[in-house]
Amino acid sequence: MERTWRWFGKKDKITLAMLKQIGVEGIVTALHDVPLGEVWTREKIHELKTYIESYGMRWSVVESLPVTETIKYGGPDRDRQIDTYKESMRNLAAEGIHTICYNFMPVLDWARTDLLHANPNGSCNLYFSIPEFAYFDIYILRREGAREDWASFHALGPDGKPNGRDIVKEVDELKKKMTPEKDHALVENIVIKTQGFVSGNFKEGDEHPVELFRQLLTLYHGIDKDQLRKNMSYFLNAIMPVCDECDMYMCVHPDDPPFQILGLPRIVTSDEDIEWFLNAVPDKHNGLTFCAGSLSAGAQNNIVELARKYADRTWFVHLRSCHVFPNGDFTEASHLGGRADIIELVHIFEKEEEKRQSNANITRLPMRVDHGMTMLGDENRGYNAGYSFLGRMFALGQVQGIIAAVDRELGKKYQQPGFFD
Repeated sequence: MERTWRWFGKKDKITLAMLKQIGVEGIVTALHDVPLGEVWTREKIHELKTYIESYGMRWSVVESLPVTETIKYGGPDRDRQIDTYKESMRNLAAEGIHTICYNFMPVLDWARTDLLHANPNGSCNLYFSIPEFAYFDIYILRREGAREDWASFHALGPDGKPNGRDIVKEVDELKKKMTPEKDHALVENIVIKTQGFVSGNFKEGDEHPVELFRQLLTLYHGIDKDQLRKNMSYFLNAIMPVCDECDMYMCVHPDDPPFQILGLPRIVTSDEDIEWFLNAVPDKHNGLTFCAGSLSAGAQNNIVELARKYADRTWFVHLRSCHVFPNGDFTEASHLGGRADIIELVHIFEKEEEKRQSNANITRLPMRVDHGMTMLGDENRGYNAGYSFLGRMFALGQVQGIIAAVDRELGKKYQQPGFFD
């Protein structure tokens, strides 16, 4: 697999020169300076692509060309926004970029309640506490129906079975311990620090992020799972002619976390969901970003079985892993631990890559380690939440070792860029 890294543009504190030294081959990035819903011009794409290539790497995957909320909820300007999206796709293909990772999650790209949760070894990881998130929903956001939703929520243990947890009772106990400062930190973690650098919906410095959040939620009134599926199918059917014309591979990112939150439907959470959207639009260009981390946060998912089943429709891989606690909370795990079994996933996807030699645009299967631990001072360097340097470098070293061992087993030659072999 092609070793890639998510890079947030020239303002990223992690430079391309740093990435070249640690064995990165491809860059996963976006035009972060282009406002949400505007065309990505060929000139801007070319400028960034040329800059990446000047460091001996390539722009492998777009993550993300954002799907605007109006496309997701089916707003009145949906068709205009889809036309804008198609124009950006054509411009990317004209510059030789043929893979787009996107998501169809309403409002939130991903959610965590603690961005620096302590690990036993002294490092930190991202963490999702169900009662803390429910507290945000019930007492900070004050969403109508939130209490009733969480009263009927079934937290799953690692065995995939409901554990009988009374979330509302835990939330009410938690409320007694919360302070304005803790409320503010929770809002920062859920709304700002995990969204501002990946989504145009929120940004650092928003004066009233909770009110903005409420306004975005109102856009989805009356949108249930079936309707959101229809909206996703509408979008994919509209862009598939451009995908066929330009050989553009669309790969949707699973929902994170992979269960319903905030009263919003989630439609890429499980085997059933993946099978649905692949069958709804059976064109080969409609595919999956196999995020082992997001999928392993859902105790209902068998990650290895999903990888085997959908490898031939996977155009991008995120190799990370989550640990699900008995109470249903989850945290990012070691890249050699957790529920994902990354060693077996590498076997599956390395074998799949061998079948793709006939199409230059997908000969290599891009892989990134995704999130990593915060370690050895990462927390003081201003990196985006979940996107540390040393923690991800450590993870990449682990995964590179796995790939090298699997390649030898499969009779493939493993090469480390920048070294004499």
